[in-house]
Amino acid sequence: MLSENLMKAINDQINYELYSANAYLAMQAYCASKDLDGFANFFNVQAQEENFHAMKFFNYLNQVGGRVLIEALPSPENNFESILHAFKEGLKHEKNVTKRVYNLMDIATDEREHATISLLKWFIDEQVEEETTFNNIVKRLERVSEDAAALYALDAELASRVFTPPTTA
Repeated sequence: MLSENLMKAINDQINYELYSANAYLAMQAYCASKDLDGFANFFNVQAQEENFHAMKFFNYLNQVGGRVLIEALPSPENNFESILHAFKEGLKHEKNVTKRVYNLMDIATDEREHATISLLKWFIDEQVEEETTFNNIVKRLERVSEDAAALYALDAELASRVFTPPTTA
């Protein structure tokens, strides 16, 4: 059985992952309002991934005999200055998620909770991928700047992104 401290931290992360999904839905809505359906699709897939992450923690907590507690979620930011701003906010958010996952790993390591450590290794690898994806798109958006053709080309590229649940999860 997990300690109360670790169970609370995992519950906090479940709720934060659900908040993350809502934050990405808000970014999706912003992109859709700008008629950039590919960027909107990117954030839709991102929201699906965050829900998947929440359920991965949810299922783990149930599996080890913990109690999941769902809380009210704060409202996400809904207004952005530009597509670039939305992606910079996404990158900032992912860096915060990484810090939170590292904190969970610190707790699990201190408590020698090896099953949780195993779970968190997957999330650490996932966060490297998440930050890299956002960072790459931010760099590309900075390069295209005001070039509408390049922006629409990137929009078309992101329209093909789909969520495929990891088979090794």
